[in-house]
Amino acid sequence: MSIVVENISRRFGGFTALDRITLETRPGEFLALLGPSGSGKTTLLRTIAGLDFADEGHVLFDGQDMTGTPAAERRIGFVFQNYALFRHMTVAQNISFGLTVRKRRDRPAKAAIAAKVAELLELIQLPELGDRYPAQLSGGQRQRVALARALAIEPRLLLLDEPFGALDAQVRKDLRSWLRRIHDETGLTSIFVTHDQEEALEIADRIVVMRGGVIEQIGTPAEVQGAPATAFVSSFIGETNRLPVTRGDGTAVIGDALATLPDEAQGRGPGEIHIRPHDVELAEPGDAAALPVTVLASRPIGRSRRITAQVVGMDEPLTIDLPVAVEASPGQQLAVRPVRYRIF
Repeated sequence: MSIVVENISRRFGGFTALDRITLETRPGEFLALLGPSGSGKTTLLRTIAGLDFADEGHVLFDGQDMTGTPAAERRIGFVFQNYALFRHMTVAQNISFGLTVRKRRDRPAKAAIAAKVAELLELIQLPELGDRYPAQLSGGQRQRVALARALAIEPRLLLLDEPFGALDAQVRKDLRSWLRRIHDETGLTSIFVTHDQEEALEIADRIVVMRGGVIEQIGTPAEVQGAPATAFVSSFIGETNRLPVTRGDGTAVIGDALATLPDEAQGRGPGEIHIRPHDVELAEPGDAAALPVTVLASRPIGRSRRITAQVVGMDEPLTIDLPVAVEASPGQQLAVRPVRYRIF
């Protein structure tokens, strides 16, 4: 199913949570809404779900306007951060809840419900735990049950609001790949809210980067990481060194004539250059495109050597990743040339 959000705005008093958001998902896509707290991602998800209503704009499912349709009539599976399982019900009862509360004419037979529960328990890899209660499960197991409950109603759309936010780092990592596999097996269009960039980069087909109620960029993980559209996206996704530049005549001069680099955008005036730690290489002293730096600290990390260095004449330190074989000790002078960068 495709979802279209057209010029959605939502205000809470004097605060604008969403400011004319327009977005379209592709059928079967796994879309991540990524941004810091207060960026509007959860408000947008709740608006799509029908748990909140916009002040302006429309939400369409496969071309049908669902803007005023209650959540119960949208056939959406929603997974919350805090699981929201019923503590007095067993795992099996929690999973079947959305089916058992349907009106009699729409409710499947008991045998069909039991078969669906057994199928979902296999899908979430907890086939032996149907008789347990939520308090007897780990956090990761409870989140799997919450997902199974959302899938039991055979939704047209799956929405997940920071579903791993309450879990520790290793469990989160394990469940990320598991969730992606479940998505691929079910083929559902899924929208996933997170503030964890690594999570979004690992499992999403496309990422919507949000800040202050607006969309900064929409793209694949490779696009938002390798070709950020704004300085915010560049800083928010991945590590970035930021240095002041003066732009003019197709060049960008870093600091007080420390290095001069090509500027394809042909901008003029003050700007900022963003350089990823791994996008630099050693250069010869005196190279016009190289930055002179003084090593402050150096340590091996896997196949790289992570160097913290002071740029001559600047207060901000520079983080550099060079091959692990490179020798670098505190106080040593180096020249490093940016090989890839973005200028804003």
